[in-house]
Amino acid sequence: MKRAAKPAKRAGKPAMKRAAKPAKRAAKPAAKRAAKPAAKRAAKPAAKRAAKPAAKRAAANRWLSFVEQHGVVLASARGPVPCVAEAVAGQPIIGSWWAHPKGKAIFAALSELDDADDVRCFRLVGGKVTFVHRRVWPALARLASGGVIAAGRVASIQQEHMPTGEHRNLVTPFPDWVPDDVALAATALTLDDARAQLGAWV
Repeated sequence: MKRAAKPAKRAGKPAMKRAAKPAKRAAKPAAKRAAKPAAKRAAKPAAKRAAKPAAKRAAANRWLSFVEQHGVVLASARGPVPCVAEAVAGQPIIGSWWAHPKGKAIFAALSELDDADDVRCFRLVGGKVTFVHRRVWPALARLASGGVIAAGRVASIQQEHMPTGEHRNLVTPFPDWVPDDVALAATALTLDDARAQLGAWV
């Protein structure tokens, strides 16, 4: 009787092992399924971080090209030359552009232009904040030196960002801001040539 009972134990061991193995196989896919969403979640923020600087550069280049194309543009006021704020908004702005749905985009565009090396800011057209591209600096300098445009209107204005978060305007009088190559190019222009480059608003 005792000898007949022993084979039953040997038969029980493989059965337990065989029953345990599928549990391991079931656990592996579950672990993989848990790992995949985590990897995706980790990848998404990295992709977003990479996309933001590229989008910002593209926007900055767009508005720099806008100023280069027109030569002289107003920051946010309406007048005889194009307006950056309304170009960003894609429509005429009634009231303050700060309250416009694209107010943040307008602020970003104006800040990028204010910091651009090839753009100078003046209170030139109608006494309003005006951006002028380097392409037409010689014409501007020629008209200012010829007395056609008052020197005060071509004093360069640049915003300095203070540690307190405030801004102050740094004013560089004409012709102190004029680079040597621009001054030389200005001497080669007649007053009529300079007027033609800047447009009918002069």
